Amino acid sequence: MALQLRPHDFSGDSHDVALALIGTVLLVDGVGGRIVETEAYDRQDPASHSYCGPTPRNEVMFGPPGRAYVYRSYGIHWCLNFVCREDGHGAGVLIRAIEPLYGMDLMRARRGLHDERLLCSGPGRVGQALGITQELNGRRLDQAPFKVLATAEPVVVARGPRIGIRKAMEIHWRFGLEGSRFLSRPFPLTPSTDEPNHARTAKRI
Repeated sequence: MALQLRPHDFSGDSHDVALALIGTVLLVDGVGGRIVETEAYDRQDPASHSYCGPTPRNEVMFGPPGRAYVYRSYGIHWCLNFVCREDGHGAGVLIRAIEPLYGMDLMRARRGLHDERLLCSGPGRVGQALGITQELNGRRLDQAPFKVLATAEPVVVARGPRIGIRKAMEIHWRFGLEGSRFLSRPFPLTPSTDEPNHARTAKRI
């Protein structure tokens, strides 16, 4: 049986947690799949919601760790993040894409399409497919409706620049399961090898 992650599993640096989450399984009321793409954000990162300090909108991001931080993007899509680091720091991991495995019919109904590759390939799509709403903001990730399940299976992870930001673009804190068909966007290739940048095996949580 897969081990369910606990709050202390999210207490590390966000980029380490984002890497380690690749290959784990995320379920919301039993609906979800394998996490294949994440992005890390930190209080010292100009692209992070927490950069300018706590506000009513982002206060959940300041801990404690192992909570869901939910925000609405462009006034349309609910996006799911996992809070990291110690209480008061302000860091998190954005869930950018999952490989849908459980509750396929419900995800297809929520998304209004059939192609499994498009169900959860992007943070807004993840939010819609999993039924994420503001009501889940601040909820513990080790309690219903959430489950985050570890895996012992080794994975190779690609690393690259984050998507849709205008600051700190030189920080390569986007991580993805190499070879996955369910990524929101392919990773850049290194000119010398034609392989994803900084591919490496993830350290399991």
